Amino acid sequence: MNRAFALLLDLDGTLLDTAPDMGGALNRLRREEGLAPLPYETIRPNVSHGAARLVHLGFPEATGAMFERLRRRFLDLYAENIAAETRLFDGLDAVLGEADRRGLPWGVVTNKPAWLTDPLLRQLALDRRAACVVSGDTLTERKPHPMPLLHAAEVVGMKPAHCVYVGDAERDIQAGRAAGMTTLIAAYGYIDSNDDIGQWQANGIVEQPGELLEWLTDAPMESGQ
Repeated sequence: MNRAFALLLDLDGTLLDTAPDMGGALNRLRREEGLAPLPYETIRPNVSHGAARLVHLGFPEATGAMFERLRRRFLDLYAENIAAETRLFDGLDAVLGEADRRGLPWGVVTNKPAWLTDPLLRQLALDRRAACVVSGDTLTERKPHPMPLLHAAEVVGMKPAHCVYVGDAERDIQAGRAAGMTTLIAAYGYIDSNDDIGQWQANGIVEQPGELLEWLTDAPMESGQ
């Protein structure tokens, strides 16, 4: 096992259980459009793939200007209630607390745009605790490109090889591998039953957030090591 000195996490489906609020926004939009709500179990596996995937799920026939109108309305509805039911996944508060206690930096690398990421983390009082927050529009590239992860490693002062990146989508693992980091699949996240996570070539799979501590070393290295 490659133990790491910094913990980097995807946001939706890895750090935060955002599905209740994102699913709620989608179903409010469907009600506005005269449609019945979709079951939560149908929505959940799609949440990590963002607004476009969810709007396509809710309105499979929409294209062009109609799709864009629905996408924008979905984002407005989501932003209005961005942290109504969203919470850390069970066990992650203890993991982050232990990382803080050991002096190990942790941060967020997400494809979610900053105008949604920042208020969400702020409302959950996580913004000041995170050593870095890299959103989908922070740089010119986003996952599966490794640039956001390489940038995060630089911000927290660690070599990529001394970071572990955790995500619940294949693009997370692709980005982490390309950045030279240890990669972990958050099996507790929003993974579709059709996903063959064994083919993602991650370094490990965590069934529960508490298992992340096994991948962190007991003592941090000096900055930049």
